Amino acid sequence: MDKRVVVVPKIRGFICTTAHPVGCAAHVDEQIAHVRQRHWTAGARTALVVGASTGYGLASRIVATFGLGADSLGVFLERPAKGDRTASAGWYNSIALERRARELGRQVWSINGDAFSQAVKMDTVALLKARFAPVDVVVYSLAAPQRIHPLTGEVFRSVLKPIGANFSSKTLQTDRNVVCDVALEPATEQEIAATVAVMGGEDWLLWMEALAAAGVLARGVKTVAYSYVGPRLTWPIYRDGTIGMAKKDLDGTVPRIDALLRPLGGKAYVAVNKAVVTQASSAIPVVPLYIALLFKVMKERGTHETCIGQMERLFAEKLPDGVVDGDGRLRLDGAELDQGVQDEVLRRWQLVTTENLWELADPDGYGKDFLRLFGFGLPGIDPLEAVETDLPLQRWDGTVWQ
Repeated sequence: MDKRVVVVPKIRGFICTTAHPVGCAAHVDEQIAHVRQRHWTAGARTALVVGASTGYGLASRIVATFGLGADSLGVFLERPAKGDRTASAGWYNSIALERRARELGRQVWSINGDAFSQAVKMDTVALLKARFAPVDVVVYSLAAPQRIHPLTGEVFRSVLKPIGANFSSKTLQTDRNVVCDVALEPATEQEIAATVAVMGGEDWLLWMEALAAAGVLARGVKTVAYSYVGPRLTWPIYRDGTIGMAKKDLDGTVPRIDALLRPLGGKAYVAVNKAVVTQASSAIPVVPLYIALLFKVMKERGTHETCIGQMERLFAEKLPDGVVDGDGRLRLDGAELDQGVQDEVLRRWQLVTTENLWELADPDGYGKDFLRLFGFGLPGIDPLEAVETDLPLQRWDGTVWQ
């Protein structure tokens, strides 16, 4: 039944609880158009993206499908529309991507479920065997607040906290554009372990073990997971905090996956990306204010780069050559960590207040990027036009995801 409504953004803290289906499709189309501007030579037959519906995962799937020319399978957990509630942005993004890919004759399907579970891993294997050529690229871009361990059933919940000492700093309340102080107590050992269990490398390894055991990986397969280092300014809450411990665990997983893939001539990488506005980064204290300052400085210098731009460079320039830093990681954050950029960001950080926020930072750019994640503020989209929100996401068996 066609039910058209006017969809407006409803923001609560760092979360938008609505999504605009037409706007999400326009956002996907923008990213596809960006990718098609490059002349692509490297190709792939099949790409699997775990965590494929928003942010870097969505951008990865777009580049793989419309740049490398790959058929693609996306795995994620998103929410369909129900009653007066819209579907989640990732739901609409995935529908839009699949529609455009099928217009080009690509084989594209999605699995909507808990990617941490063994059941979803086995469903993925079965679908790959039935519909796809062996997988050339596996992207692991999963971001979730909790994980149910597939073997023990234990529930782990991640926290964003410092380690070893209290931490206080500035942050930006993005819903009100107010610069304020934030104070965080240090994580307990149990919270650190839980965060590593959710955001570390164990599940990435379990995915690769399942795929290798099933024989669905191609010779020369490459797999990549995403990380962030950032400047010293953010280290207490990021690199040296609970999330940083999880990312170190991710780094430590690479040799184990390399050993697993060695018979196939495959390789695992961690890619260190630039700070961008995503649903995940919006939740991290301190980071939104840092990003608003960073964006202002990088835009002034002409070095600002979006999420899709980062993934385009990763697949076109970094993954083919496999040139890594001293810690074995692919680096995409050079422009962000440029000394001149960081010196200027730090200078502004020390001065920034609510009153001079627009002079020193780019809160409008941050806010626009945030709303675009949910399909709002795209050019050519009438915000007052009623749209159909209950859109089906097809399953490979002819039914739709519920």
